[in-house]
Amino acid sequence: MHTRVSLDAVPDDRIPVILVHGLGMSSRYMIPLANHLAPHVEVYAPDLPGFGLSEKPRRALTVRELADALAAFMTAIGVRRAAFVGNSLGCEVLVELALVYPHLVDRLVLQGPTPDPEARNLVRQVVGFLAIAPFERWSLAWVALMDYARAGIGRYILTLRSMVDNRIGEKALRVEQPTLVVWGTRDYIVPHAFVASLADSLPRGRLAVIPGAAHGINFSHPEAFTAVLLPFLLDEGEMPVAWSRTPTIPRMRGAGMPVRSPASNGGRSRRWNRP
Repeated sequence: MHTRVSLDAVPDDRIPVILVHGLGMSSRYMIPLANHLAPHVEVYAPDLPGFGLSEKPRRALTVRELADALAAFMTAIGVRRAAFVGNSLGCEVLVELALVYPHLVDRLVLQGPTPDPEARNLVRQVVGFLAIAPFERWSLAWVALMDYARAGIGRYILTLRSMVDNRIGEKALRVEQPTLVVWGTRDYIVPHAFVASLADSLPRGRLAVIPGAAHGINFSHPEAFTAVLLPFLLDEGEMPVAWSRTPTIPRMRGAGMPVRSPASNGGRSRRWNRP
């Protein structure tokens, strides 16, 4: 599994954060958010198997198998426990991970969790995707096209079917870890009623709303997302349930996350990959 790893010095007592991308995407999709989080916490942004620069299994993996792969990834890099931030499909993988491997999960952030039980079919998901396109950063289209091409249409469709069949709302009832659900007011893939119900059903859940944001908040609104995330990730008490403006967060040096092999002890690279 290919991964991007932050190199900024952060306090040793802060738990690492693992970012999990959405359907068809890769860690490139998580770079804007990673840049804003890296000055505060150690960040890992892996490509799930079959996507990005990770190896491609012969068949598309199910949501459960993707969670298994993420758990194996943590063992391989020596991370015993982490906080997780997922987008879309990544949310489903993280809920599965929290249920099957609870010892690995300190807390969860589910941004744009899918699918809405009322739109549990492929056509509705595609229509929602097209509806949110005008409200995302234009550069996201190029990242998405490149990542979709790497994954292949067949793997995309088969993974989408597993995602649609996965019942995240029912599984969330059993998630015991603190969980923050984040939703953008222009996310037409995921309706507010669903995320509000999901947050309420989580034993330790809460909801944060980011005005004007669509589905790819991690890419298009990383400043506002970071302002919501940090109090939760650093366990700094209560946080607002809505934001009316976009806070300013200092950016990391360079245009993207550096790449380092987690298995390497001494070869820290300062090359930056542009998104």
